[in-house]
Amino acid sequence: MVKKQNSRYSNGNGNYSRVDLPPRGPVESLIYWRDVKKSAVVFGGGLAILLAMSLFSLISVFSYLSLLALAGTISFRIYKNVLQAVQKTSEGQPFKEYLDMDLTLSQEKVQQLTTVAVAYVNALSTGLRRLFLVEDLVDSIKFGVLLYWLTYVGAIFNGITCVMIGFVALFTLPKVYENNKQSIDTHIEMVRSKLQEITEKVKAAVPLGKKAETDKNK
Repeated sequence: MVKKQNSRYSNGNGNYSRVDLPPRGPVESLIYWRDVKKSAVVFGGGLAILLAMSLFSLISVFSYLSLLALAGTISFRIYKNVLQAVQKTSEGQPFKEYLDMDLTLSQEKVQQLTTVAVAYVNALSTGLRRLFLVEDLVDSIKFGVLLYWLTYVGAIFNGITCVMIGFVALFTLPKVYENNKQSIDTHIEMVRSKLQEITEKVKAAVPLGKKAETDKNK
């Protein structure tokens, strides 16, 4: 199966250019529920951790989860040692397979992660510069409306609640879109056309945009 190429758009010197990122792999498989069991484990575990963090401090959640994991591994190690003593076998360390796993990051992996991080940072910084320095008046106004709307979201939800909503959306919306792609694309195109029409009308009514373009061409 061919992996999809991720991309971001950046604006350099007033021109948009596409920045290709490395192909998406295991994460995409999880959020699209390619393997239901793995996705269910990650989704359930992540949601449980987020719920715990909403009730307790991060330090408490980390400590209790670590204690639970440690108690489980110690109990299993003791159980295997007793079983080996009773059966008089020498299977050795029960976690040997995991202890022998190489967890070190290779130079290629570090470079790949750095490339992804730099691409995201560049796209974000370029986009924010455009919006805050009002390169396009309409885009900056829309960004201001978004920020104003976020003030209401912040008044209703705290940070961890927003993270939980985002986490649930991450594991549900992509699959819903995949199963209803044609219908959703049709409605999105209708909304996009309406927004484009409104944007063009606003740009035509606001002389600042035209003046900026004229100055740029000179």
